[in-house]
Amino acid sequence: MELTDLKVFLRIADEGNITRAAEQLGYVQSNVTARVKKLENELGVPLLNRHSNGVTLTEKGRMFRDYACSILNLSEEAVRAVQETPYPSGSLTIGVVDTVHCGHFIKSLSDYQTMYPDVTLSLLTGSSSELIAQVLNYQLDGAFVTGNIPPKLVADYVEEDEVKLLTQSKEQPFPDLAVTKWAVAPAGCPFRSLLERWLLSEGIPLTNMIEVSSLETQLGIVRSGLAATLLPTSVLSGEFANMGSFSIPEAFRHTSTSLIRRNDRFRNKAFSAFTELVKVNFDKTEGL
Repeated sequence: MELTDLKVFLRIADEGNITRAAEQLGYVQSNVTARVKKLENELGVPLLNRHSNGVTLTEKGRMFRDYACSILNLSEEAVRAVQETPYPSGSLTIGVVDTVHCGHFIKSLSDYQTMYPDVTLSLLTGSSSELIAQVLNYQLDGAFVTGNIPPKLVADYVEEDEVKLLTQSKEQPFPDLAVTKWAVAPAGCPFRSLLERWLLSEGIPLTNMIEVSSLETQLGIVRSGLAATLLPTSVLSGEFANMGSFSIPEAFRHTSTSLIRRNDRFRNKAFSAFTELVKVNFDKTEGL
């Protein structure tokens, strides 16, 4: 069994089509077909169900896919471990949810690039569920996410925050929940889920809403008076500092933002240095 065969199999599994997989890999289709057949012969079981419009994984194929991912990721980890320099270097890709834009985080990025010029730092944004999946799939070295994290991941840093009901201005009274229009992120956002659970506890379905994918747009809608929303107090800075905010019931009031990573044996120096800098800047901010 060769690593290249595993890469070919995983690409086919992702694409659901041998022709597209061959194009993505830069191979001729006959080579890809031969490699996956060789793999099936070595294992003694079919991995793919072949159809006129593509392929799907068999039950054994789905099982083998998990092992193939683990084998390839472990082989790549071994290479990174033996090639790592004594100082932080190489690439570091961090995922960030929209709600993470507080001062100590921005300062951490600036300080990090100054202190470790040999590291190429990349930031990707997304929802917590998207970023968690990308960390698990080795697409990200780590990510800032909100809410609960799965057991396969660990948090090197956690910041607690309070969730509040946000409105246009501080002069407004607490809104009537039964008639309030809500600005919410797409399904899967933990704050949308929190709002839905809170309203449900009050006997109010979350139907009167405007769905937006950008945090800035969401806050802009609230500041214009078109809707209210539920978000952590850390977003109330800069141009949004004067928005109205109201406490909500204790059961729905608390959230956390975590810097997560895979629970690998190998931790690269670039990520470890980033984690330490985030902790230092957070402690300084807390002391102000």
